[in-house]
Amino acid sequence: MVGGGQLARMTHEAGIPLGIRFRLLSGAPQDSAALVAHDVVVGDHRDLGTLREFARGCDVITFDHEHVPTEHLRALEADGVAVRPGPDALVHAQDKGVMRARLDGIGVPCPRHRVVRDPADTAAFAQEISSPGGDGPDGGTGSGTSVAGSGEGSGTAAQVPADGAFPVPVVLKTVRGGYDGKGVWVVRSRDEAAEPFKAGVPVLAEEKVDFARELAACVVRSPHGQAVAYPVVESVQVGGVCDTVIAPAPGLPGEEAVRAQELALRIADELGVVGHMAVELFETHDGRVLVNELAMRPHNSGHWTQDGAVTSQFANHLRAVLDLPLGDPRPRARWTVMANVLGGDYPDMYSAYRHCMARDPRLKIHMYGKDVKPGRKVGHVNTYGDDLDDVRERAAHAAGYLRGTITE
Repeated sequence: MVGGGQLARMTHEAGIPLGIRFRLLSGAPQDSAALVAHDVVVGDHRDLGTLREFARGCDVITFDHEHVPTEHLRALEADGVAVRPGPDALVHAQDKGVMRARLDGIGVPCPRHRVVRDPADTAAFAQEISSPGGDGPDGGTGSGTSVAGSGEGSGTAAQVPADGAFPVPVVLKTVRGGYDGKGVWVVRSRDEAAEPFKAGVPVLAEEKVDFARELAACVVRSPHGQAVAYPVVESVQVGGVCDTVIAPAPGLPGEEAVRAQELALRIADELGVVGHMAVELFETHDGRVLVNELAMRPHNSGHWTQDGAVTSQFANHLRAVLDLPLGDPRPRARWTVMANVLGGDYPDMYSAYRHCMARDPRLKIHMYGKDVKPGRKVGHVNTYGDDLDDVRERAAHAAGYLRGTITE
């Protein structure tokens, strides 16, 4: 597995009962997974020589992040290495521009979007999606197709007020490298739009969707085409970081949940995904579902499966990349709630464990062995049961106590 974070740590744990020999390419010896795995290579995933040396003797290479250069993955495949998911699939999680173009091509509903060149082009995009009778919220279909515009000099940008304010807010994303809110800006003027372009990388502009909530549909697909879908979950974000996941998504009608699962399965099949894929979704106030992001690896929205599903996302990801029969994705309890533990002013951990475990003997705690930094994901908790309010309260209390924001 390339990457030494908590996803690799938990994937390694899932492989232990199967006797899987697990080799890790980690950026540093103190990374989360490097602290627990036996066969650790410390090196840079951006260096092709390092990747080639690491891959020797491996039956298959997989990932806990999407940051390995696509051309390096193609070189590994040319060397005869089994790379799963392969570069032709993974590029859709690496490059948001490529993802949007491909999803448009297969008819998947997305927020309206366009790759933009500069703040003036962003201003033109804002005007295009706000124009009554056009492809905007006042008169458009909201189908999620790319907005066709010539950008600066097209004439539409001139309609933006002299102060540079946009008629509607716009979401700007660097096409590569962003995660957990990084590389994402909500801008409302030309001045605010300047920051994303300073890095000199392509920028994707999207409409800011007025969504009712965020959902996630997680699926797993094997090389021979077997696939399973987990229950659709609700994902609650705070400050651009996942805070809480509720499985299954409360109040989501059965037929809509099935449609979201079918959509995720179709995307996995069309893109040739092997392994676990999370499809992050916006549910709009009028009941539509739009695809926000794709992640082709175990994902925060699937952490609940460790204790709440018959087969966890980590175990099924391993089964898929090794082309083993996939496990049952069905839930074990009526409700499961995952709450992330973020870095803060930590109390003594031993005392925190004693309190949380004594208060809730059914609580499941998963810590990542990371140094604590404010806002950093250092662990998560899972709770489950028949009463959603009770399950949510237990998860929130445990996460808050472990962080140090709750003291009793």
